[in-house]
Amino acid sequence: MLGRLLSTHMRPYTTSAALVVVLELIQSFAALTLPALNADIVDNGVAKGDGGYVVRLGAVMLAATLVQILSAISAFYVSVRTAAALGRDLRATVFRRVQELSLREVGRFGASSLLTRTTNDVQQVQSLVLMILTMMVTAPIVGIGGVLMAFHQDVPMSLLVVVTLTTLVLAFVLILRRMGPLSASQQKLIDRVNRTLREQITGVRVVRAFVRDRREGERFGAANTELRDVGFRLGRVQAFMNPSVLLIIECSNIAVLWFGGHRVHDGSMQVGSLIALLNYLVQILQAVLLATMAFQLAPRARACAERIQEVLVAESSVKPAQIPATELESKGLLELQDVVFRYPGAEVPVLRGANLVARPGETTAIIGSTGSGKSTLLRLVPRLFDTDSGSARVGGVDVRDLDPDILASTVRLIPQKPYLFSGTVASNLRYGAPDADDEQLWQALEIAQAREFVEALPAGLNHPITQGGRNLSGGQRQRLAIARALAARPDIYLFDDCFSALDYVTDAAVRSALARETENTTVVIVAQRVSTIRDADHIVVLDEGQVVGTGTHTELLRNNSTYQEIVSSQLAEEDAA
Repeated sequence: MLGRLLSTHMRPYTTSAALVVVLELIQSFAALTLPALNADIVDNGVAKGDGGYVVRLGAVMLAATLVQILSAISAFYVSVRTAAALGRDLRATVFRRVQELSLREVGRFGASSLLTRTTNDVQQVQSLVLMILTMMVTAPIVGIGGVLMAFHQDVPMSLLVVVTLTTLVLAFVLILRRMGPLSASQQKLIDRVNRTLREQITGVRVVRAFVRDRREGERFGAANTELRDVGFRLGRVQAFMNPSVLLIIECSNIAVLWFGGHRVHDGSMQVGSLIALLNYLVQILQAVLLATMAFQLAPRARACAERIQEVLVAESSVKPAQIPATELESKGLLELQDVVFRYPGAEVPVLRGANLVARPGETTAIIGSTGSGKSTLLRLVPRLFDTDSGSARVGGVDVRDLDPDILASTVRLIPQKPYLFSGTVASNLRYGAPDADDEQLWQALEIAQAREFVEALPAGLNHPITQGGRNLSGGQRQRLAIARALAARPDIYLFDDCFSALDYVTDAAVRSALARETENTTVVIVAQRVSTIRDADHIVVLDEGQVVGTGTHTELLRNNSTYQEIVSSQLAEEDAA
């Protein structure tokens, strides 16, 4: 999986990678010539007392050293830029893919896991690529080159080097086989810690209101402890790697000195060759240590690559049409016909044969008990989900056949839980209408009954908004969300119980202003309070995913038992209050 991911996303940087390989080759060859030159100086210069020969070869060694340094610096610079560019591309690719997924797939992965895959997982792959480019190219060249140069110095003694490399490879294989499963488990536990922390930060008010600080602390502590334990086990396995390498290399050095000393003593080997062999062993040690660092990253990077690839290959259940329609047959008309929808893993559909027709100039309301499918019905219109059967039609065209840009400009969904982005009041209002001027924004705020409190803010439209609008009250956030939709001026408004945080007076004022502003558009309102929708032209009553009644408030009071129960329960609550 890691190889597939890198082969796909490294293609634009093939030239850079090739340049790194060339520079690493130059660096490695320069490094490999130094011990041989040193041996030549010892055997033919120092031993014979030829100072001129020492100076000449010394100058060659200095030049080789300069070439090695310049090549290493250049290779590292190109490698860093290439790895950083790869990380940027991977993050952008994962981000774009997540944006294309429907709520089904996003819910399957989970927001916390998607955040980890986009950031931490990509970072691990990027680090491995940097390690490969800067070290894993040099390591095999120096390792293999060191063995060949050692054979050139003395064949019998070079067999010790071959034995050393074979032992090192076996040690690596055994250690890496243990590291792989632990690295995969570590990434999953990072997801769990992020998910737990995200829940606790987002729900900190609920935690404190119910005095569950200790329990949540214990829950986070348990997740953190499990991650620590896996990290300890992984660290213990990694801890064997460097000592194993050092032990094997030092034993090889002792063997070379022992057997080499005897060969020098009996005249079958020169002192310079022995020194060169020891230098090549040092170079091989350095190459192996470099490879060790990359091998330590490889198991975790492989697990991260698999998680990234899972997102990239995920198929969205909401697929664009092959030849999308770009024109609407009937502007503002909204139809839901025999809609059936089931959430993944649910035993029964949340919507079963639901029908709805909403026309321009009319207000259509949807009411029902909790879990009856009201919000799900609205989410089918902008294609946050697609129906399992039946169809959702906008302007006479099935939304599955409609151009996404046309659908987005025609329909605006105002969710029950409004979300504001970090920025300013103006930037949030212009989110769906980038070209709206200040006058249009103030008009939208006035209709949403938000102008008064925005004018009272120190910077007005330029007042800063924190992430999620946490520096505003719930009612203020809802009114700004309503104003954001109004600024875009769509043909169809979908209000998903977005008046729930407003008091009765503000609720009535907003609905009155909306009635004047949207008299030529289609308005669909989901509400819990009967007082919010009693003046609607049509009221649709949902019960367990089925439409059990349609009509005006008066007609439903007279003919529909489900609606009568809803009204009577709310009247009883008001009387009790």
